[in-house]
This record gives sequence, structure tokens and C-alpha cells, in this order.
Amino acid sequence: MLLTATQRNLIERVINTVEGGSPDGRYGTISIYADGPHDIKQITYGRAQTTEYGNLRKLVQMYVAAGGAHSAALAPFADQVGSVPLTDHTAFKNLLRDAGKNDPVMRQIQDQFFDQVYFQPAMRWADDNGFTLPLSALVIYDSWIHSGGILWLLRQRFSESPPAAGGRERNWISEYLQARHAWLSQHHRPAVRASKYRTEALKAQVAADNWDLSQLPIRVNGTDVSPSV
Repeated sequence: MLLTATQRNLIERVINTVEGGSPDGRYGTISIYADGPHDIKQITYGRAQTTEYGNLRKLVQMYVAAGGAHSAALAPFADQVGSVPLTDHTAFKNLLRDAGKNDPVMRQIQDQFFDQVYFQPAMRWADDNGFTLPLSALVIYDSWIHSGGILWLLRQRFSESPPAAGGRERNWISEYLQARHAWLSQHHRPAVRASKYRTEALKAQVAADNWDLSQLPIRVNGTDVSPSV
């Protein structure tokens, strides 16, 4: 997947907006949703919102190792995240908020973390499956951030093959978005149903034929997003 610096920047800013409402990213944002294992409550945190029972432990460990302003205070929690419920731990949440808002080290670590844990694996999947278009990169990255990948249950709901298997890229993306939008819209978790705005925004870009992401700004849940570089 060959992206220009502007296209990559725009993709990140769209995802920042999808997750936190700001193109620049809200690094200290914490939300609590009942969308953890067996619908238990969990913390979601950071610029692109990683989860307590997902990869938040890795992010905290990376920050502690980097020697940020709150690394010593967060160190006792580094191996507890995802094992010990922390949704009601006020001190832990306040440390995360303050680090994200005020410590440049946390912002640098988050940029590195979301690249390593989400963006690069998403682009490897795109390359392996023959996708080349910038809008495809945005759609695939959004799925990695929100669902941890391209869910097999969704791939079974439409017939188009990925480009590496002889399919048509634009058709695959369009059919995938339709399947994903229907799944989000009908999900049993209210928070997941509410997230259908992300597929609505992406479907609008397909409808506009904005495959190179050159038609700007991109409208996301009421916010206009343009590149910063």
C-alpha cells in the first residue's frame, strides 16, 4: 500500500475524529463502555481509543518504559491492565488523562503504539490481499482500530473476492462496507450500534468516488477533516 505523506496524515486524522471527535487527536480521552468480554465495562483510552481488555496494557507498558512524567506512578498498573478491573480506579484514570493531555512522551508513545499495533498490521493485510487505493487503506485501518481486523463473519456476508484472489477492489470495499454497516446497525450492544456513523462516513466517500482521498474535506460525524501536512 503506497500512500503519500498527505494521504497517510489524512487517514490518521479521520480515525482520530472517528474515535475522539478531533482531527488532531485527544490523547487523554477516556470513555467507559460495556463492550468488554461478556459485555463487562472497560476503559477505552487515547488518540484512537485502545481498550482495557485489548491493547491498553501494551500502551501503558510502553509509556512506563519510556520514562514519561507519570511513568513511575503508572508502573504498578502496567501488568494489571486487562487482568484486574480498573474502570472504577480513579487514580489510574486520572494518571492516564493527565499523561495524555500534558506529557509529550505519552503523545509520542501513542503515535508509535497506534502505528505498530494497528496501522502497520492493517497495511500488511491490505498488501497481502492486493489492495492499493487510499480509500481502501482508510476502510481497512478503521476496521483494525474498531474491530481488531477484518472480521471473518463479515467476509462471509458478501461474495466479492479480494483483489489478490481475482476480485475487484472497489467492489470488495463497497460490499464490505455495506455488510459492516448492517452489522453495526443491528448489534446487540448499544455502543456498537451507535458507532455506525463511521461506516456512514466511509460509504459517503465511496459514493463520491473519492478513492484517492483528494476530495476535501472529508465529513465525519459532523466534523470536516483535512490533512495537516
